[in-house]
Amino acid sequence: MNRTNPKVDVFLSKAKKWQEELGKLRMIILDCQLTEELKWGQPCYTFEKSNIVLIHGFKEYCALLFIKGALLNDANGILIQQTENVQAGRQIRFTNVREIVKMEPILKAYIYEAIEVEKAGL
Repeated sequence: MNRTNPKVDVFLSKAKKWQEELGKLRMIILDCQLTEELKWGQPCYTFEKSNIVLIHGFKEYCALLFIKGALLNDANGILIQQTENVQAGRQIRFTNVREIVKMEPILKAYIYEAIEVEKAGL
């Protein structure tokens, strides 16, 4: 089932930096059966209308932002608190597509855990 959103297609086609990386992250997330939307000007992925993860491109890196990342186990120690003022959100940062490909199984595990956190109503 194709769950791509045309608004995200446009967003990715206009991305000046990280285009390949953002596209790979998108495919990994869509493989986890989340719904693709564009919120706050960024690709956002939801489960039953609840935000799970966003894709962000920054100057120095691109990232997956888990909305409730602070509630994840983070067995691999890869979640980063963006700033001290961010309460629940946590990022996983990337600087090239090889890192993303290498981490795909771990990323999927984190996404599925984030879905379980949402299902549990945490």
